[in-house]
Amino acid sequence: MAQIVETEAYVGPHDDASHAAERVGRTARNASMFGRPGTAYVYRIYGIHWCLNVVTGREGYPAAVLLRAACPVSGIEAMRERRGGRRNRDLLRGPGNLCSALGVDGSLDGHLLDRPPLEIRSGGVVDPARIRSGPRVGVTRAADLPLRFSVRDCAWVSGRSPSPPTTAMSDK
Repeated sequence: MAQIVETEAYVGPHDDASHAAERVGRTARNASMFGRPGTAYVYRIYGIHWCLNVVTGREGYPAAVLLRAACPVSGIEAMRERRGGRRNRDLLRGPGNLCSALGVDGSLDGHLLDRPPLEIRSGGVVDPARIRSGPRVGVTRAADLPLRFSVRDCAWVSGRSPSPPTTAMSDK
């Protein structure tokens, strides 16, 4: 189990960075983005890493949120094994690492995220003052839009984080 601490939004066909932008349309790869809200859109990037998105738009409208990073809560040993013994802080930092640590692969594309084996549940409320936004990462189109959201001063956010972890979890 993990707590999501960083996301990146892709807001519909008018979003030129989206896999379902108007210039692309619906394809076999992005078909899950057109599903009902709460559907997993899982794809491979660079032919190496899996990435997990949650469909957020109404059925037929391709909007989704990429899960970029999470804080491990339980099942850490399994995550560490999947990630080659990485430190806790590095288990779920970055979308490819997150998928690797959680065992997410293409077989979960189209999966409804309100049921096993992969579920997203409501968590605690984060104080809006602790949420920061900024430009998306790793895209060349519409990269300047402030659609990347993360918990401020959280060590599990992808990229460099000078702050210590925001929970008491140890880092082996």
